[in-house]
Amino acid sequence: MTVETPEPPRLDRWLTAHLKELSRNRIQKLIDWEYVRLNGTVCTNKKAGVQVGDAIAVTIPATKPLEITAEAIPLDILYEDEQLVIVNKPAGLVVHPAPGNMSGTLVNALLAHCGEQLTGIGGVERPGIVHRLDKDTTGAIVVAKTELAHHHLQAQMKAKTARREYLGVVYGAPRTDRGTIDAPTGRHPSDRKRQTIVPPLKGGRYAVTHWQVAERLNNFTLMRFRLETGRTHQIRVHCAHVGHPIVGDPTYGSGRSVGVNLPGQALHAEQLTLVHPVSGEPVTAIAPLPPHFLKLLAVLHNRTV
Repeated sequence: MTVETPEPPRLDRWLTAHLKELSRNRIQKLIDWEYVRLNGTVCTNKKAGVQVGDAIAVTIPATKPLEITAEAIPLDILYEDEQLVIVNKPAGLVVHPAPGNMSGTLVNALLAHCGEQLTGIGGVERPGIVHRLDKDTTGAIVVAKTELAHHHLQAQMKAKTARREYLGVVYGAPRTDRGTIDAPTGRHPSDRKRQTIVPPLKGGRYAVTHWQVAERLNNFTLMRFRLETGRTHQIRVHCAHVGHPIVGDPTYGSGRSVGVNLPGQALHAEQLTLVHPVSGEPVTAIAPLPPHFLKLLAVLHNRTV
């Protein structure tokens, strides 16, 4: 009789299970950056097996001072406590700094709002950021104020227990009232700023968007979207893929005028529901529609009369 010996746990997974205040992503970075020793030797292999009796030492490096300047940018706060803050992001506000765009972002505003509390949470350049919204997509976005909250909220996003619901206006009229778009996405092969549908064998990542018609407006449709995954530009790419691009989308849209001066795509993260990382209670934030979105709906309603 053959007795199978269970494989030893991976180093990154073992550390994640025992250092609950750190996310797995953070632990993997510590391993990559040579801050983890296995039996006295630096180990940069996150898949290294951990055996009973192994000595593991983890060094948490001192937080680097942020090179990002706090800016007193007004924020529309939907919910806030000592663990997290949910903001109603306006169009035109980039979530986190990047080369050539180090100011005027949501992170700059949050550093002014929260002070040093955000320093180092989730990384130097993206303190507290759990997920993101495109520059011109409006609505609810959650930011962690503690390492515990960051780890907990990221796990909810990964496990799909955090619920993100969007409203968007698309061109055309879907034949059915609800459906699911299951199409892997990835970076466009010739345009690095765009995403597109990419087969899994060529690097496409699993992407699923659930949709439902909220209102039919002649040759336009107000739709509700629920994300099962959170890929870059996911809703925008999926809508264009099925022939109903988001109105006003400069990258994936049709370019047709609708008679309203929109700042970008008519896509709004209306509702965010999550589990509080400390209390375990559900937290739901609802972001009211921005003026340009309301104006677009008013114009389309008038056309249907």
